[in-house]
Amino acid sequence: MSKQPSLSSYPLFALGFRAFFVLSGLSALVLIALWRSVYAGSLPLNNYYPMTLWHIHEMLLGYTTAVISGFLLTAVRNWTGKDTVSGAALAGLCLLWVYGRIAPFYAGLLPDGLIAAIDFAFLPLLIFHIYKPIEQAGHYKSLIFIGLLLLLMLGNGLMHLEILGFLEDSAWTGSKIIVLTVILMILIIAGRVFPFFTERGLSGVIALRNPKLDALSIASAAAVFLLDIFGISGVLLATAAVLAAIVNSMRVAGWYVRKIWYVPLLWVLYCGYGWIVAGFLLTALTAFQLIAPSLAMHAFTLGGIGVLTLGMMARVSLGHTGRALKTSNTMALAFVLINAAALFRVLLPALLPGWYSQLLVIVTELWLAAFALFVFVYLPILTQPRIDGKPG
Repeated sequence: MSKQPSLSSYPLFALGFRAFFVLSGLSALVLIALWRSVYAGSLPLNNYYPMTLWHIHEMLLGYTTAVISGFLLTAVRNWTGKDTVSGAALAGLCLLWVYGRIAPFYAGLLPDGLIAAIDFAFLPLLIFHIYKPIEQAGHYKSLIFIGLLLLLMLGNGLMHLEILGFLEDSAWTGSKIIVLTVILMILIIAGRVFPFFTERGLSGVIALRNPKLDALSIASAAAVFLLDIFGISGVLLATAAVLAAIVNSMRVAGWYVRKIWYVPLLWVLYCGYGWIVAGFLLTALTAFQLIAPSLAMHAFTLGGIGVLTLGMMARVSLGHTGRALKTSNTMALAFVLINAAALFRVLLPALLPGWYSQLLVIVTELWLAAFALFVFVYLPILTQPRIDGKPG
């Protein structure tokens, strides 16, 4: 009798990036398609979350957390030389993430506490799977990511505690903590991978590394978000935001060469970082109430997080499936579309406030088009074995 194949034999569950990047791409389509219908009033939903909070929570702790999970489960294996979760255990982790997305729609049928527990349980389990290889290898400098995941847990907890009635006005604070944490994680990872990716993608190029600027870029970003979280605005917030923009611009300038514009896998990452810098500049304007705070926030989220996560998924998926680090024209178009979505969501509403509703329609279509192209291109790549025959 032939032996039945186990989950570990399926490429999708061979390594964390595969399953979670598939979930990220699909959720980017489903969540925004649902949000478009809810926002337009054509699809009323009975949900555990208030509708606006559902959109915020699912884009940060659904889509974004899936990308982070796939990246860290893969990167930690490289950093430590120890295997990370795969096979049935990885499938179970993914299933818990999926349940977290579905359970809120059973409000009224399931107790609210159970819905919250299902969603909240994912990050502690992810932390366990990431901490284990770090501890085994003694790779303690990577514990910074455990700390950041704990901050994500804190933000998620604050959102649930307001919904469950234990705290008042904590959900918005929780969402800001989550955005702060994701941006800090991006800035830390950028220091590790941007110079490396630039040198690998462009022969003969040496990206300048400056540890002091690395530290200042992260500290200045944290200062801006902490001032905002504690409700401190005006000159102090504006000054901190401008300084963060300057420091982060100087940091990127050390890695930047004009040749990146010939390599889509590079320029999409630099554009994503550029949106983070734009977020700081727009925050300086919000400090004096010159523009709506949502524009600065979407520069960080749709621009910084959205553009960078799409670019990172595209690059990591190629490298870890044994393929050449050269993207297709289809994905280059997806990178253009996601940046255009950020442009229509962040900058044009500031210039054309009367067109806000129409611009949101365009933003939604651009986002959906970008991720539809990602799923079309990468679903076959992520569900097939490595072409070089190596494990993973």
